[in-house]
Amino acid sequence: MISACPICNVQVLTAELQWHANTHFEDDQLQTDMELARQIALTESTANPLDGPKECTNPLASDPHAQGASSSFSASSSCHASVLDEQISCLIGAQIRSNVQEIQGGIMNLLRSCLESEANSSTSIISGHVDHHQSLSSEDQGWGCGWRNIQMLSSHLLNQRPEAREALFGGAGFVPDIPSLQRWLEIAWDKNFDTLGSIHFHNKVYGVKQWIGTAECAALLRSFGLRARVVDFDSTESSSLHSKNGKHAPKQVQGPIDKFVTKNVSPKSTSSELCQEDAENMRGQQVLVDWVWNYFASKHSDKLGNSRRVVVSDKTPLYFQHQGHSRTIVGIQKQHGQCGNQDRYTLLILDPGHRTSDLERALRSKTGWQRLVKRGVHTLRKPQYQLCYVDPGIAGSEEREELKIIDGILHLNIYHLIFLRMEVMDIHCRLGMFFPAWRYMDWFLHYMVLVAEPGKTDLMSFI
Repeated sequence: MISACPICNVQVLTAELQWHANTHFEDDQLQTDMELARQIALTESTANPLDGPKECTNPLASDPHAQGASSSFSASSSCHASVLDEQISCLIGAQIRSNVQEIQGGIMNLLRSCLESEANSSTSIISGHVDHHQSLSSEDQGWGCGWRNIQMLSSHLLNQRPEAREALFGGAGFVPDIPSLQRWLEIAWDKNFDTLGSIHFHNKVYGVKQWIGTAECAALLRSFGLRARVVDFDSTESSSLHSKNGKHAPKQVQGPIDKFVTKNVSPKSTSSELCQEDAENMRGQQVLVDWVWNYFASKHSDKLGNSRRVVVSDKTPLYFQHQGHSRTIVGIQKQHGQCGNQDRYTLLILDPGHRTSDLERALRSKTGWQRLVKRGVHTLRKPQYQLCYVDPGIAGSEEREELKIIDGILHLNIYHLIFLRMEVMDIHCRLGMFFPAWRYMDWFLHYMVLVAEPGKTDLMSFI
């Protein structure tokens, strides 16, 4: 069967159409393809000569007073913008819809039904519509989980947020396949989103079986004007999130970061110290699940106080990253403690490593679905976790520029505030710097302000 290429109108075999269209985006062929497209357009009797790609020329070349580096820089910027616009235009027409298994009624409605049928005393908060995108052995098994989570997050944005539907993927209205997403990420890098990340990947991910993380997810979504945010839960001393052995690892993000710091475990710790460290790690895990609960519960406190077992939040799902794998958090369940026992939290997760058919079967039969979806606090054993979510609205041009720049925000929980303040007091004593007790209390209160209003206080100015 023969089909026409959407870029150059050349007749090719349908089985080779995707490969042929993708070759138009190769850097060494881009200009040739654009020239061919222009020639085809000019040969059509109904073609508008203004519709074709414009020649990249320096608008200041004819001005004898416009000389020097400024005019050269302007010409270079103009050329780059023109080529970038051509790439985007081609990608919008050539991108392919991701092949996702349709579930009648939607997987989130099936999950809601299962949660409502449970006998225990619990309250669950879940996202709205989300499609499950599974990794396929023939395409991305072993390396594509990050891309699948981007697809799941995108499925929610396209279905639940009209402004995002218009902005994402050139207004295509569907979730693209992985090769198309890889091209969109490269375009985001060309727009100077996450420049450090682009260097890490040598500015190329298309056609590469490479793990990605929350940084790439945030950069891709921010390039469309979406307010993607990243939260970092880190219990390691090093701030670097790149894996030394080349394995998949969370990495630092070019954009707003909320960083939760927990205490690191020394490899030479004694048994008693390890017990103390385990307690610290449990507190770190609790910080994460508390954050997730507060995230989904925001603006729904009035609904949580009644007898409703399941509440649907307007929040986006969470891209959930740790070393070795990533998944999508679509909600959280709180089991109410009885007889003075504490409440217990369970994350509700869609894993791209699971088969969609297995998920649907378990949820419809209400048998074995907990094993596939639920993850308790005790399962959070990794030293680093990162979450990516999207705030409502579309950023303007000025805000988009700000989203390209690192703007880290350090959040500390109460245990770390006390620990850090004790360390500062110890440093002061060793340096012979003694301050009255009220001064330390004043600093501590400032730390509390930092937690209550993150980003409005300079932490280091108090040390």
